[in-house]
Amino acid sequence: MFANATNALVRVFLAPLCAACGKSLARPLASPVCESCWLSVRRLAPPCCVRCGDALPSWRTGGPLCARCRRRTPRFVIARSAGVYEGSLRTILHAFKYEGRRLLAAPLGRLMRDAGSDVLAGADAVVPVPLHPIRAWQRGFNQADDLACQLGLPVWRALRRCRHGPPQAALPAARRHANVRTAYAPSWRFRYRSTRARPPSIVILVDDVMTTGATVEACSRVLMEGGVRSVRVLTVARAVAGPRSPPLRPLDPSSVPHR
Repeated sequence: MFANATNALVRVFLAPLCAACGKSLARPLASPVCESCWLSVRRLAPPCCVRCGDALPSWRTGGPLCARCRRRTPRFVIARSAGVYEGSLRTILHAFKYEGRRLLAAPLGRLMRDAGSDVLAGADAVVPVPLHPIRAWQRGFNQADDLACQLGLPVWRALRRCRHGPPQAALPAARRHANVRTAYAPSWRFRYRSTRARPPSIVILVDDVMTTGATVEACSRVLMEGGVRSVRVLTVARAVAGPRSPPLRPLDPSSVPHR
């Protein structure tokens, strides 16, 4: 009763709107996104590439790997995402990343834990993909770091972005690998730990969106060259490749983050 009364007062005096659809929130204290928008988040369903998680037209097309992973084996062993980078999830991530809605890190983290339980199992630490200091100063925070803090494992800030360039989202796929090839390096934490003890054996690389995999591939290379044995990848969303729409399934209502 107290929660209902408090939510009603907030609705009357502040009239907060959903960060995704812009409609009035029925339970503004529970989440800045309404239940309908959470329920419209779409998950990738099989068939998917067993390595990078990208959608496959069918299991008969090239086996269990996508064309990109068949051409070149990634340095990471597995990558998984909580949903498809479209519709409400895309809008929620834009609100989180560009509008400073940092409270969304908690519900997005719950979606990641639900989708990536197999990826997280047995891991030693999570490593957020870093921002260049200039971009971190402009944005005020690193969205990958906020997400990493929600996953229930030690956060190891082992990487730094050493070269400032255009954001990956602004580049065509063909230029993304070149844009980040030398953009990441070990942080002082990585170097200091490496001189005193071996780095964690299995780490989870965390980011908000995975598209071509160029960023996580560049980060994985730095981690493995520094002594990490195995790198896994977990992101909130996946921008699926190819002209065909992937098989999708709706979000399970029981996993709506603010329920």
